[in-house]
Order: sequence, then structure tokens, then C-alpha cells
Amino acid sequence: MIVKTRAVVLREIKYRDQSKICLLLTREFGQVSVILKAVRNPKNRMSGLFSAGNIVDAVIYRRSTRDIQLASDASLVLSPLSLEPDLERFGVLFRILDLARHSSGPDEKNIPLFTLLGSTIEQLCGTTKGFHAILARFLLRLVGVLGFEPSIDRCVFSRQEIMPAIDGLDIRELHFVHDPGGFALPGAQATFDTLLQPVPVERYRLLRSIAANENPAADPAEVAAICDLLQEYCSRHLDRMPHRKHLDIVSRLVSA
Repeated sequence: MIVKTRAVVLREIKYRDQSKICLLLTREFGQVSVILKAVRNPKNRMSGLFSAGNIVDAVIYRRSTRDIQLASDASLVLSPLSLEPDLERFGVLFRILDLARHSSGPDEKNIPLFTLLGSTIEQLCGTTKGFHAILARFLLRLVGVLGFEPSIDRCVFSRQEIMPAIDGLDIRELHFVHDPGGFALPGAQATFDTLLQPVPVERYRLLRSIAANENPAADPAEVAAICDLLQEYCSRHLDRMPHRKHLDIVSRLVSA
């Protein structure tokens, strides 16, 4: 069956002399591994289209009995790599692609995830700064899409509203709890084996601003600390997701 779908290129691997195997996140079918024959030949009309991070409209010969499909045509929608080189932008881009790759599987249609990834790439293309704030916002949206959004406004244990408690009690530090996910007020009753990670109140306020889609002027080190916190939280939950068979298949083909 010939299908056309919008897709984000998550990963590209050289295959044999002139071909490529690419992992796509498609709007219609979730993750799809495709082979592109002779696409590394500069004269091929699709040369350069299937680069990691590109958004494309792809034509795919799709068969349910195959683990790797054949991509026969494509047109470029957006390419972050065509912009002026910026190591910070590219670093954030590849972190986002890796997270998306581990957040979905083959034949797992997830339009919210696809929409989030596409809009985040558009944001990366539309600015010259604040890339780590975009990453932090992506992580917050991602955990919500995957069903383990942390509790930000209320204490994860007592359910008390956090901001009034901060303002009324002069609290300077909160705790982030990885399971169950969310912030906790100091002194809140926790289970014996709960891992509590200290978070300064100012960092918590910054995270709330990012979550509200604001673009606050902030110390890059603080934004990076928020990204690390959210990525650790995300990774803990992604580790519990089932392995994706197609990644093993691609690895065997490349090593063959």
C-alpha cells in the first residue's frame, strides 16, 4: 500500500554503498523505519531530505509484513540544519529527537507526541536564543503526553497549594519527588523509601514560568539545571516502557 504522511526524521544510518536506513516519527503510523535506496548519491532527488531533525512529507510503500518500509519520494517541510550553524541549537535538537525516539514505538500512532515534536522543532528554527528553555518546555509537555505529568502546583503528598505556602511561610527550598512525580513542601509526610531531590524556590519559580509558556530572562545554568531534573525524571519513567523491536532489527542490518 502506498501512503503519504508527514514525518520527522529521528535518526539516519548509512547502509551499504549509497543507501540509508532512517527512523521516522510519522503522524499517521508512529515510528516507521524506512530504507532509501541510493539516497546518498548527490544526484538523487531526495539527497539531503532525510537528515535528522528534518520534517518531510514522505511517500512510503508500506506492508504490514515488513519491519523496514521503502520510502520512494518526499518533499521538505522544514530543516533546522539549513539554518546558520549553532552548537547549542543542534545540541538541544538532538536531545529532543533522542527523547522522542525512546518515547514511542512502531505502529504506535501518537498525534499529541508528533504535534509536540513538530512544534518544538519550529520553535528551535524561529529563535536565536533560549534553546534550553525550549528543551525544558518540551520535557514538561512530553511527560504530560506520556501520562506521568508531575504535580507542580500542589504538594505531591499533602495536596496543599505550593505558591501560597512559599509566600506565607518564607520557604526557600522544595523537594522534587520522582515517584510519585511532583514537588513536595518541606516537612510533608513521605514514604520511607521516597527519593527527595532538593530544589531552590527560585528554580521552582523559573520552572513554573517556563511551564506557563513565558520566556523569562534567567541564568542559563538555572535553565540547564531544570532540564537535567526533568530529563532524569523522564528517563526514569521511559526505562519502564517496553523495548522497541525495530531498533534491534536496524542494528542487526547495519552490522551485517
